[in-house]
Amino acid sequence: MHKTISRDKIKNLSNERPAPAGPIKALGQNFLRYEKIVWQVIGVANLKPSDTVIEVGPGKGALTFKLAQKAGKVMAVEKDQRLAGLLQEKLSANDIKNVEIVNEDILNFQFSPQCYSEPAGEESRDSSAIRPQNDRSNSNYKVVANLPYNIATAVIMKFLETKNPPKLMVVIVQKEIGQKIAAKPPKMSKLSVFSQLYSEVKIVDYISRKCFYPQPKVDGAILLIQPKKIIIKPKALAIFTRIARAGFVWPRKQLANNLAKGLDIDKNKINQWFGQNQILPTRRPETLTVEEWIKLTESFPQVIM
Repeated sequence: MHKTISRDKIKNLSNERPAPAGPIKALGQNFLRYEKIVWQVIGVANLKPSDTVIEVGPGKGALTFKLAQKAGKVMAVEKDQRLAGLLQEKLSANDIKNVEIVNEDILNFQFSPQCYSEPAGEESRDSSAIRPQNDRSNSNYKVVANLPYNIATAVIMKFLETKNPPKLMVVIVQKEIGQKIAAKPPKMSKLSVFSQLYSEVKIVDYISRKCFYPQPKVDGAILLIQPKKIIIKPKALAIFTRIARAGFVWPRKQLANNLAKGLDIDKNKINQWFGQNQILPTRRPETLTVEEWIKLTESFPQVIM
């Protein structure tokens, strides 16, 4: 059983600002300053003692120590060696055994997380205890993080595209990025199409830039991302990717023209293809739903025959 920590003690642990561990701009580090927001994020994640949580960019531990209260196991992946060391010292000093610090770049980190039906004990702290699963629907670990702004989209897509995605993600991102990911027609983008192919996305709340240290130039957003079953066959995913990427090369131009150029297909065939799917060739890519992109994907083999 992991050690229970009082809220007052956690507040003191996570809000310290030792000089050797100041923020590094190149790593997109912006630390949360307000405990109210931390608890809001954790509340949205609806954590249970049986949950395994992956936190990306724990920084000084504003989220980490509170996650340790609610979840059975926390794996905190921190690229900054200074912060990883500082956090490990705090954990050891306070005999917190259900948090594992991994000093790696999350974008290079090879993981296949598996949820535990019981709280993770000391014997589970080795990351080798995390085993792969092939069924996307069989995962129930969660990702809860204040993501570094400069890698937020890459991190989100890394988790969504894996064969073992999380049960849910509650992440803080740049406001504009959050709006792009959660966008609906006629404001779709390549990012929103791919994000929503893999998940349901909701903006929970916006966060003032004043709530971070150092203060960034933009406000933030709390995103709730719930991975879902992909409704196209794995073999068709490459076609979907090819079509969507070609379609968004010129987002403000007519989609039929974009695809004729990007896919090197005769315009007449493109028009017939669109007609079969009841999509006007004059529409712009930002107006299509994910379902319409899927229709184009499924009927694409007929176009190139």
